[in-house]
Amino acid sequence: MALVIEGEERIAAPVEKVWEALNDPEILKEAIPGCQSLEKTSNTEMAATVVLKIGPIKATFNGEVTLKNLKPPHSYTIQGEGKGGIAGFAKGGADVTLTADGPDATVLTYAAKAEVGGKIAQLGSRLIQSTSKKLAGQFFSTFGEKVGA
Repeated sequence: MALVIEGEERIAAPVEKVWEALNDPEILKEAIPGCQSLEKTSNTEMAATVVLKIGPIKATFNGEVTLKNLKPPHSYTIQGEGKGGIAGFAKGGADVTLTADGPDATVLTYAAKAEVGGKIAQLGSRLIQSTSKKLAGQFFSTFGEKVGA
């Protein structure tokens, strides 16, 4: 089952500060809903453990995140894949673009695509779509609060 999620978040910080935060595992860990651990394994790779509840299924996903198409400090593509045991798997990516909105603000635009399989995929597309949008919204609003603080 494939999903597409798009959105935009205005962050009260200059582009360079937002870019640094997008590459900072500590800030990302705090912003990712259910993130238990996030460790940098190279300049463009991270290992993550995330616990998610989608409808009646709660699963721990272990996976890898890779940053590609880096164009500092304006855009990159983040790709990840996680396995949740019998619950299934999730994989996907997001194109993230930063645009200055004056000297002290940045508009972060994202277009994410995700694919889920296994038991999770049997929950129905409406539930998965709404949960995915909610999680993406939580991530970007928390990220915006942390960076703009």
